[in-house]
Amino acid sequence: MQRILFGAALIMALSAAACGPRVAPLGGTLAPLRLPRTELPPVNQRIRFTWMYEDLDLRGRGDGVARIAPPDSVRLDLFLAGGNTGGRAVLIDDDLRAPGGPMVRSFLPPPPMLWAALGRLHIPPTPDTAVRVDGDTTRADIGRDPRWRVTFVGGDLRRLELIEGDRLQQWMERTPERTVTYRHLRANRALDLTIVRVDTVPGFDATIWR
Repeated sequence: MQRILFGAALIMALSAAACGPRVAPLGGTLAPLRLPRTELPPVNQRIRFTWMYEDLDLRGRGDGVARIAPPDSVRLDLFLAGGNTGGRAVLIDDDLRAPGGPMVRSFLPPPPMLWAALGRLHIPPTPDTAVRVDGDTTRADIGRDPRWRVTFVGGDLRRLELIEGDRLQQWMERTPERTVTYRHLRANRALDLTIVRVDTVPGFDATIWR
């Protein structure tokens, strides 16, 4: 009987850990329902970055290029270290396609997290938003269950979290040092990006979006 109880307790503990840590209520002073604007810059950009990915079965690193056309289009090209071919993906608004192969799609974050990595808040329409301010930091809970928690420092989007019940499931964080961190806690997935160069370009050939 003791073994059964111990086994049940262990399963419950592991299940809770897999569901992510508990999330505390928003702190700070209640504020009017207003968040900073997060549109993409009105210019075409080419961003070069390095990346590292890891999950329970796969590990890799390499270089990448993001080509961004406002207001809502991004193409990602990923190259494995050592000069090996990687893959590509196209994100247009909420539609994420990976013509470069299913592996690319499997380790990329979902569209809201990808947009957050670029500083754009673009989540599914949902009611109920609570906004609180603490100094230069603004946080908001958007939706009920699941709910999105977004953090701004000044007018810069720094972090986006997906919370189910009272537990954190996924998060994306950006820093002023041009690093981007994504974690999917339930799936044990980790993606880290470091931006090495940002260029403004005249435009892109229409074929890159296919």
